[in-house]
Order: sequence, then structure tokens, then C-alpha cells
Amino acid sequence: MISEGEAAMDATGWHPPDRELRRYGERVLVPPVLWSIEAHLAACAQCRERLAVVDPQVVRAGWARLDAELDAPVPGPVERLLVRVGVAEHTARLLAATPVLRLSWLAAVVSTLALVALLANLAHPVVFLATAPLLPVGGVALSFGPRVDPTYEITVVAPMHTFRLLLLRCVAVLSATTALSAAASLALPDYGLVALGWFLPALALTLLSLALTPRLGPVLAAASVGLGWIALVTSTLGVGSGGSAVFVPAGQLALALAGALAALVLARIRRAFETPRRFW
Repeated sequence: MISEGEAAMDATGWHPPDRELRRYGERVLVPPVLWSIEAHLAACAQCRERLAVVDPQVVRAGWARLDAELDAPVPGPVERLLVRVGVAEHTARLLAATPVLRLSWLAAVVSTLALVALLANLAHPVVFLATAPLLPVGGVALSFGPRVDPTYEITVVAPMHTFRLLLLRCVAVLSATTALSAAASLALPDYGLVALGWFLPALALTLLSLALTPRLGPVLAAASVGLGWIALVTSTLGVGSGGSAVFVPAGQLALALAGALAALVLARIRRAFETPRRFW
């Protein structure tokens, strides 16, 4: 036994005294002494044997807690932010795994919006108004499904309905793209409220894409909606200050009604999202 009054030195170096080992085994040590003892025990078999005489069950429990702490995932900035605003930890972790909330995707969205805002100033606002609604559609398509989501298998077995998780991720994508698009709209001050004409189309196109997902899959549904949107804007060019009939009040009202109809359809078919084969 090593005396309590000395930090024992022998051929192998420093060893903690018996009193400190007992306090470690009783879980009453605090940092930085706790860290020092744990680091020493990891490398010293002799002191691990000395510790074993305290209480083998306590020792095993301590090492189990240490293993759990070392294996615990480190939350990223998005997950920490979600938890801070009141989102449950398990939900925040599933949302933080959304592929399009990563820095690379957000950087791509910012670059795209900056480019189309510049082109809109040089040419016509329809360039921006037609492009901004496609960003959340693409983001939603890349947020869920076995071909695009690396955490798909985890989310499928998560204790949460697939439809609810999909809606949560859609809200996250819409929130991010809406905030970025709104900021980009400030680059078009000369066009007034027309610069916000992308908002209702973005919402309507996203809901329509979700409504088509159980039948077509997320990627094909988004591609179909995107091509339809481009065809619609192109075929109505030359009307109104926004450059297309889609961005005049009547066109915006029609898009709002289309979005409401898509939302009703989505509510009726929500059970279809619980079948994983629908996403293949």
C-alpha cells in the first residue's frame, strides 16, 4: 500500500496515494484531480489493481461511464442551436443530420442567390423570382430518401413517424432558404414588393413536390415540379412588372390556392409516407 502522506515515487514514476484512489472509487473526486487519476489509471495496471480492492462494482461502473462519455456523439453547431431554442435533443439530432443544412449546401444556396440577384439587377427581376422558389424544392428533395440521405436507415427506425420527420426537415429547409432569399431580395430595392414575389411560389412548389413524393419519389417529384415551374414562367413572360403573369396579384393568388390544395392532398395521403418502399 502507498502511504497517504506522499505521492509515491518508484521505478515506474508517480502513483496516486490510497486516499485519492478511495475517493475516486467513491466518485467524489472533482477536476482536475479526477482527470489526473483517470489518465494515470489508463496507463498503470498496478494502480488499477489497487483500485479494484475498493469496490469492483464501483470500478466497473466508473469505466462503463467513461466509455459512454468517450463514445457519446459531439453535437454540432446546428444541433446545439436547435436545442437552445427549445427543440428536443432527439429531434434536434435528426434535424441536424439533414444533408441540406450542411455548410456546403448553404454556401451553394448563398452563391446561387447572389448570382441571380446580380443578373436580376442587370437584366430583369424575373431571373431572381423564377430561381428562388426552386431552391427549397431542391433542398426538400435532398433531405430524405435512401438515395440522398446518408442517415436514412437511422431515421427510418427512429421513434418518430416518417411523415412528421419529413415535415420537420421541410420546415428546416424552408426556414433556411426563405431567410437567405429574403436577404437576397434586399439587392432589388428598385422593384419594391415585387422582389418578394418568390415567397408564395416557393411554398406552393414545395407542397406540390411533397404531395407527389409518395408516387414519384423525392427526386423525380422535385424534378417534375421544377420543370413545370420553368415552363409556366417561360410561357407567361412579358406580363406585369415582375416579368411574368405568375408574379402579378392574380398569379400569386392562383399559386396560393394551388399550395392550399397541395396541402390538403398531402394531409390525406400522409400515411403513404410510412412505407419505406415509396421512397425508392
